[in-house]
Amino acid sequence: MTERTSAIDGLIIDIAGVLTLGGEAIPGAREALQVLRAQGLPLRFMTNSTIYCRHTLYERLRHLGFALEMEELFTATYMAAQYLAAQGARNYYPLLLPDAQQEFAGLEVDEEHPEYVVVGDMGASFTFSRLNKAFRALLNGAQLVALHKKRFWRTPSGLFMDAGPFVVALEYAADVGAVVVGKPSPAYFRRVLEDMGLPPHRVAVVGDDIEADVRGAQRIGLQGWLVKTGKFRREDLGRGIWPDRVFESFAEMVEALTGEPIPVPMET
Repeated sequence: MTERTSAIDGLIIDIAGVLTLGGEAIPGAREALQVLRAQGLPLRFMTNSTIYCRHTLYERLRHLGFALEMEELFTATYMAAQYLAAQGARNYYPLLLPDAQQEFAGLEVDEEHPEYVVVGDMGASFTFSRLNKAFRALLNGAQLVALHKKRFWRTPSGLFMDAGPFVVALEYAADVGAVVVGKPSPAYFRRVLEDMGLPPHRVAVVGDDIEADVRGAQRIGLQGWLVKTGKFRREDLGRGIWPDRVFESFAEMVEALTGEPIPVPMET
């Protein structure tokens, strides 16, 4: 165990690209998490995934065999709902898939004169009609709330555009700036860190996104550890962002941290 690694008292773990890929567990990730649990290390799970509400994502992760508790899970949809509640919002226009909208129960959906336009990932459900309706709402004074601004994400069938390009299109068209509630928002990282009750320099963020995970963490004094699964591309290491640690996978990271070998099942 290196001096840098032994200084860690807690971990904040990304989900998509670290624990899962395309809705399936990455080989060795479940087993690695079980080893971490046995070590008693404080853990939190922090994701920008916006396809599901927090409850649905939790149930899916448990179904995949990941040992976590609801109170350990933080999502961009959850943070957006908290933000709108803090603003006293009464209604909104969602560019969100139906399951993610469950996070905003209690808010009225207003397609004509919303107070907020909330943008997450809709995949093929993004249409000109929906985007133009959001554009007009912004011109009428609605505030733009982005769950995140990630450019793309990886699935087993390749890279796909994420919500970020659509957020930027709306910002440009309506000449407004979005409030970003997901990673790399410092408020998001601080909210999770506050829940852990640990100083930032004693906590590492483990992620596959060198901008949102690594640089976002480092900006508020957290360590940023990069894993080469998920959306990682070799050229990421030449972008002037220097991870504190780089690992091939989450399983390799846990082996380095704990000294325990991780049994990685063969892919079928």
